[in-house]
Amino acid sequence: MRSRSKMEPMTRLASEAAVGPFLKWAGGKRGLLEQIRPHLPASYGRYYEPFVGSAALFFDQQPKRASLSDTNARLVATYRGLRDATDEVIERLRKLRHDRDEYLTIRRRPIDGESDATIAAWFIYLNKTGYNGLYRVNSRNEFNVPFGSYRNPTICDEPTLRACAAALRRADIRLGDFEDAARRARPGDLVYFDPPYVPLSTTSSFTSYTPDRFGPEAQVRLRDIASRLARRGVHVVLSNSSAKAVVELYREEFDIVRIKARRSINSRGDGRRAITELLVKSRTF
Repeated sequence: MRSRSKMEPMTRLASEAAVGPFLKWAGGKRGLLEQIRPHLPASYGRYYEPFVGSAALFFDQQPKRASLSDTNARLVATYRGLRDATDEVIERLRKLRHDRDEYLTIRRRPIDGESDATIAAWFIYLNKTGYNGLYRVNSRNEFNVPFGSYRNPTICDEPTLRACAAALRRADIRLGDFEDAARRARPGDLVYFDPPYVPLSTTSSFTSYTPDRFGPEAQVRLRDIASRLARRGVHVVLSNSSAKAVVELYREEFDIVRIKARRSINSRGDGRRAITELLVKSRTF
């Protein structure tokens, strides 16, 4: 790994420590950070994460300048709400209980159009008390995850929420497609793509976190955008499954590293086994 030059921006503020994400997320990278870190550039300009999910890598790196985005409007509102109205979100969460009737009432609540703080409390509560931490919607964008039978879930983890809010205050948070981030990235920036994975089998796909699906055409479009970014001198790192289709998409222009992952969200305990995933990275570093 190359050393940092005096002219290059540092990755993380020296005074800031890594913090864990405040959300559970299908495919979240919290358990893979030790394997991902060695494959990041020693330094970079702005950090982009277009499929933000739980933002585990963002919270781990704590970059000085960041742009986070997603097509899930409620997720984006949650990040904005926690960043901009931290006290209000925490106060709302303190009042909520882990109770099936309360959960079902909150789940049915029409939430779109409410304030970011209201959406954030709604989203975090359902994430902490719903089955297996899933965020899943139907074709009408209705949240439909059943109640989770936890003994005593932590609905309001105030220290983590405040630490995450502090990190988010250095981030631009946008609703948008991954191509928007690609248009804004400049040479020397880092773009981390963590899209819905190419399924390893016909039963393993989980892409229903928005009403839209992320199919083969979207995977090809993502590869093309990643290629254009790399050719412009942008550092690109991308996670995906170990499906043969992913290798075929990226092997000509990118380095591919195999890493070990454990499924943290699966309806069956025996499905949470160690599997191989791919970390794809540009040859700009």
